[in-house]
Amino acid sequence: MNSSLTFARMESLPHKNVCHEPTYRELFYAHARHVRNFLCYKGAATTEAEDLMQEAFLRLWRDCAKVPVEKVKSYLFAVSGNLFLDEKKHEQVVLKFQRQAPSEEATEENPHFDLETKELQDRLEKAIAQLPENQRIVFLMNRMDKLKYAEIAERLDLSVKAVEKRMHLALMELRQILKGI
Repeated sequence: MNSSLTFARMESLPHKNVCHEPTYRELFYAHARHVRNFLCYKGAATTEAEDLMQEAFLRLWRDCAKVPVEKVKSYLFAVSGNLFLDEKKHEQVVLKFQRQAPSEEATEENPHFDLETKELQDRLEKAIAQLPENQRIVFLMNRMDKLKYAEIAERLDLSVKAVEKRMHLALMELRQILKGI
């Protein structure tokens, strides 16, 4: 659903209150996918991004009387970003605890090809995670969402030249990190 079309439809609603269920539903359809993608670009796994996006919308419903319709998008992105950071901090605590606890060794046997594929996938994910956030977001929007530079520029409120530069730097950085594979 096109978000500008949805916004125009919201303008025509008699109730411009987020607490009004049809308005809330329109806001969900307009922004849920973008919030989920934003969380993926930040580094969340798909299921984690879905969960955090839903939590952000639950908080919007809880605070619906305090959030004007015009501020919903920024509210959702701020809340989802904070939820993501909180989740990562929690994961660090869990990892620290797991490192201190004795671990069980995995005894799975995989074919050599599967192992190499998994290692390559892990190295690629780590390389993408090492990119600066602004480069990683542009790279993932282009390569995962198949967005053109102009679309990325519009969504991130940047010039097309800035998007081109970030993509160029991201590709150079990935080549450097993955050199020798």
